[in-house]
Amino acid sequence: MAVDRLERVNALLRRAIGEALFQVFNNEIELAAITVTSVEASRNLRHAKVGVSIMGHEEERGRFMRALADKSGELQAIINKSCHLKYTPRLRFVHDTSIEKGDHVLALLNSMEESGELANE
Repeated sequence: MAVDRLERVNALLRRAIGEALFQVFNNEIELAAITVTSVEASRNLRHAKVGVSIMGHEEERGRFMRALADKSGELQAIINKSCHLKYTPRLRFVHDTSIEKGDHVLALLNSMEESGELANE
């Protein structure tokens, strides 16, 4: 499978998973805290690693990740109906900390700027 096609499939799956979350989780978990940051499907479309960021609920991350893993079959069924792919990949959810790290760096820069450590040129 061509690389650009795989990138388009990853983007399609990312969007479809984000929409399917609202259908599967009816007020079970706070979906405003969950962001699907990336999807990396294998070249044969049999498996996909789904990166999710969970903001503001540090003490409940484990519960959120377990809920996502438990409902992965339902998510796959919805994706199968909405996306016309030869195979529906098996979803594996992993916690992505890139947004949190970015927020931390921005907070450090803001505090340095406020304290005068960061020189404005």
